[in-house]
Amino acid sequence: MSTHPRIAVLPGDGIGPEVMACALEVLHAVGDFTVDEHLIGAAAIDKTGTPLPDASLDGCRAADATLLGAVGTGAVPADPDSPRPEQGVLELRRALGVYANLRPVRAIPGLEDAGPLKADRVRGVDLVVVRELTGGLYFGRRGRTAHDAFDTCAYTRDEIERIARIAFTLAEAKGPAARVTSVDKANVLATSQLWRDVVQGLADREYPHVPLDHLLVDTAAMRLATEPSAFDIILTENMFGDILSDETAVIPGSIGLLASASLPAPIDAGEGVRGALFEPIHGSAPDIAGRGGLASPLGMILSVALMLRYGLGRTGEADAVEHAVDHALREGLRTADLGGTATSHDAKRAVLAAL
Repeated sequence: MSTHPRIAVLPGDGIGPEVMACALEVLHAVGDFTVDEHLIGAAAIDKTGTPLPDASLDGCRAADATLLGAVGTGAVPADPDSPRPEQGVLELRRALGVYANLRPVRAIPGLEDAGPLKADRVRGVDLVVVRELTGGLYFGRRGRTAHDAFDTCAYTRDEIERIARIAFTLAEAKGPAARVTSVDKANVLATSQLWRDVVQGLADREYPHVPLDHLLVDTAAMRLATEPSAFDIILTENMFGDILSDETAVIPGSIGLLASASLPAPIDAGEGVRGALFEPIHGSAPDIAGRGGLASPLGMILSVALMLRYGLGRTGEADAVEHAVDHALREGLRTADLGGTATSHDAKRAVLAAL
């Protein structure tokens, strides 16, 4: 990794540019980085006619890591065949080959009462959703006529094994008691039956020391709401991971606090994975964009921390950013999504002060 890593920044749409600006100030507070800004989503369609221009993709490929803001306008195009902002994100993931999406979720001290779950249910929760990101329904063959439509879910053994290895690696790093819970719908879907067989076979061959169980996705959704502390590492496919990781927002109290890392290669302890993509899991929230900083930048700031940890191998700086966010929240920082009045700039200043 170079002395001054090159970061490709795609602010996106809606609140994306607002929260990205705050996160970049935090990034520059912990080190020296070269930042190159590029277009994606509706902003790119407006200027170039495509949701992911070649120049943006080239910039991401040349960078050490990519920071992505939220994408989309919330509008449904009149012409279903016209370019959609969200297509830019799917194209970017496919082009970068980021097949492993990590979504850490933990209960933050001082926020136990912020969400709908009782404090004793969330206290001490510390889990990671490991979501396969480049297969399944979102990338399968699809079609639509005036009378019907179809989407195809397909997975190969190799795709399942490579994402499962990352889940087992994370469990090993967490400690000998850390459990992998593989989530599927094997009682109905052929892809889930293959998923379960491949995950179990890999565990038996290479990770017999890591506890493993299998849950149907509906049961997993229920247990995330009733017993989230039962999970350490949740391993699942693309669509299930998308849905379940949004559900986990009830644990810290807001989807605005959740970040994600998308990796194109296995985790390399201490070195970082070049070419990875980092983004908050919240949407572009066009209804609050440009309204005096109503959006929380904390998910974007925590995505910077994940970039420092997994993308650049800068564990100390990552810890500092995460601890600063925790400190600010313990000291009473509450943005609108947490029932408070702090603006995005207030949140940024609180984190910078803690740093």
